[in-house]
Amino acid sequence: MGRPLRIAFMGSPDFAVPALHALHAAGHDIRAVYTQPPKPAGRGQQETPCPVHRAALALGLEVRTPARVKRDPAAHGAFAALDLDVAVVAAYGLILPPAMLEAPRRGCLNIHASLLPRWRGAAPIHAAILHGDAESGVTIMRMEEGLDTGPMLLREAVPLTPRSTTPELHDALAEIGARLILRALEEAPPETPQPAEGVTYAAKLTKADGLLDWTEPGATLDARVRAMNPWPGAYFQHAGEVLRVLSAEPVAGTGAPGTVLPGPGLVVACGSGALRLTRLQRPGRAAMDADALLRGYALPPGTQLG
Repeated sequence: MGRPLRIAFMGSPDFAVPALHALHAAGHDIRAVYTQPPKPAGRGQQETPCPVHRAALALGLEVRTPARVKRDPAAHGAFAALDLDVAVVAAYGLILPPAMLEAPRRGCLNIHASLLPRWRGAAPIHAAILHGDAESGVTIMRMEEGLDTGPMLLREAVPLTPRSTTPELHDALAEIGARLILRALEEAPPETPQPAEGVTYAAKLTKADGLLDWTEPGATLDARVRAMNPWPGAYFQHAGEVLRVLSAEPVAGTGAPGTVLPGPGLVVACGSGALRLTRLQRPGRAAMDADALLRGYALPPGTQLG
């Protein structure tokens, strides 16, 4: 590697932490780390810093937590004053205005968890699992004003299987992103415009995205369970309770959608086929296997789930 680069790192969740560690270990001059402000969390609703915030403090780095930057000239000036070679962005959570995108000499490079232009937007990992993609990956791109529209520097794909989960893919892509951003900074590869064909969007998730609609095929609901855990979590309602489904598998079966079918285990009829729920969690209770749940929670065949 040549001389250390003057970098601002901009990220918030766990996904961004490996990249921060990699840049620090490589000896780059990380002049500031930008993260989302601390938010209330836990039973006491205490202000809690995000994972990147905690990691930056452990590394002795300056942390900045502006609540907004798009229309804040003071924030723009403070960013420009860092005299950056490049900014590295990984799931930061705020939209950067032109004044910030153009301030670093080499621009702002984004570690995006998809094979662009597929799954631009906020939830690309979940979307790849939910839609049964054959592969996912990481793209290093130079940021523009558009939503994940900038030119690509590097891409690396990973295969997905019918049993891939969001946590597994998340961790794999986080490590790939850390490795690729070091390559991008060292090699300065040529930029390639994104193709106009194949553009899809992964919108920000809400709690409603986890609701299991039993009229959908069992295979579709299986993908939703694998995609939506740990957040927002897949769930259904019964007898006034919201039960989370932590794991499941599609199986053969017929019946009115949402009807509990004869086992083994907890099998629910779907729009086509059925879904065997293998691990669940009741409100305020520990997660448990379906067999253990059924010993203390009556869901006999014929029960209609919401």
